[in-house]
Amino acid sequence: TANAIRWSAEAIDKIYDEVAATPHDQLGLVTREPSGVVAAIVPWNFPLIMASWKFAPALAAGNSFILKPSEKSPLTAIRIAQLALDAGIPKGVFNVLPGFGHTVGKALALHMDVDVLAFTGSTAIAKQLMIYAGQSNMKRVWLEAGGKSPNVVFADAPDLRAAAQAAAGAIAFNQGEVCTAGSRLLVERSIREQFIPLLVEALQAWKPGHALDPATTVGAVVDQRQLDNVLRYISIGREQGAELIAGGQRTLEETGGTYIEPTIFDGVTNAMTIAKEEIFGPVLSLITFDTVEEALQIANDSIFGLAAGVWTSNLSKAHTFARGLRAGSVWVNQYDGGDMTAPFGGFKQSGNGRDKSLHAFDKYTELKATWIKL
Repeated sequence: TANAIRWSAEAIDKIYDEVAATPHDQLGLVTREPSGVVAAIVPWNFPLIMASWKFAPALAAGNSFILKPSEKSPLTAIRIAQLALDAGIPKGVFNVLPGFGHTVGKALALHMDVDVLAFTGSTAIAKQLMIYAGQSNMKRVWLEAGGKSPNVVFADAPDLRAAAQAAAGAIAFNQGEVCTAGSRLLVERSIREQFIPLLVEALQAWKPGHALDPATTVGAVVDQRQLDNVLRYISIGREQGAELIAGGQRTLEETGGTYIEPTIFDGVTNAMTIAKEEIFGPVLSLITFDTVEEALQIANDSIFGLAAGVWTSNLSKAHTFARGLRAGSVWVNQYDGGDMTAPFGGFKQSGNGRDKSLHAFDKYTELKATWIKL
């Protein structure tokens, strides 16, 4: 979060305006102006960093900002508001407005004085916010929504054990409550029998436990409602014929916490519910493919397009496959790479606009063309 703030502050005076190509008797200027009042609705899974990807460039560009944190994680946002005042940001420029989405979030989306609405969360809520924007003042709406990201392992992957470890982390990290979670694992058939034991072994390193225990690698899912939803998807997977080969059970129930074992389903097809819908929990669907063309077809066969991973030693295949993927981020021989210099966002129903990088400033500025007769 601190890095995101520093990066945006350092970047803003590197963004220059433009001089248009004009006839000799005209001067054309293209300038950026702050959009005005920016409201951001952010989720509970990464409450600080998701907020900073929005408030840092918005404030640096000269806007006033209203942050609506999730009702499940408001405290860090309130702390940031206090730090903003301590840092000298004038009162009223950076505001935090806790509350429920159906009351506070809806009010911001419908408000006639909010000029830009930035959102990270589910695709269903993202669509509703677009409707509210149209019902009010046609405010700009920038959405980072759900994902069902494919992680594709070819037979010529440089290190199958490393690929298995990354695949386990891609679904178990943060209890799978990650929009870019590698929830669809596509494995080439010729290495399937070799790869699955490596994957199951790698997943054993991800053990649920109390969040303040240094040995814990997987914490509790956010609440009982989310736990029940994840368990419901596991039941659906079984009912539709997928084979449960790891995890799948609630654990540490005696603590009263909402813990669940990281889970792997084998024999999954892309037509199954667990392969189509975002679960937002540590549930991995393993899908087998035979050809590059089939892998690309399966990977793109989704309403989402947030991220994807590709594992291959063939440089040409890596480039051509990455180009064919309909996803906002593609990671080659790794999963979840990047930093503040690279844009983050999705294709299709994973949203629009980009967080991070210089492209983030496009969301919070308006372009003005000024023509001067000389």
